[in-house]
Amino acid sequence: MSHLTLQRCFHHAGREAVARCPQCRSYFCRECITEHEDRVICASCLKKLTRVPFTRRAGFVGILRFFQVIGGLLIAAGFFYWVGQTLLDLPSSFHDGTLWRGRWIDDEP
Repeated sequence: MSHLTLQRCFHHAGREAVARCPQCRSYFCRECITEHEDRVICASCLKKLTRVPFTRRAGFVGILRFFQVIGGLLIAAGFFYWVGQTLLDLPSSFHDGTLWRGRWIDDEP
């Protein structure tokens, strides 16, 4: 059985190992390890652990994103329809410019 004090880092041969990764069972220095869910783990094993949930949920995320895009397009279409209807409901005197005459613009110089 080898002691931790006699081991060297897997990535840095000149450095003393301070921990052993429980996943890959290799020894690492302080710079090569991190704490994740109350345990010390190396960066490569942490990458493997965090990659798994994204592959499982890829189908759900794709479906959710599809419905978000459709919902956004429906909201945008509804907004532009409402703006168009508002413009169509304005009286024709507003478009002719006669609505402004006599109220805010004086015709007399």
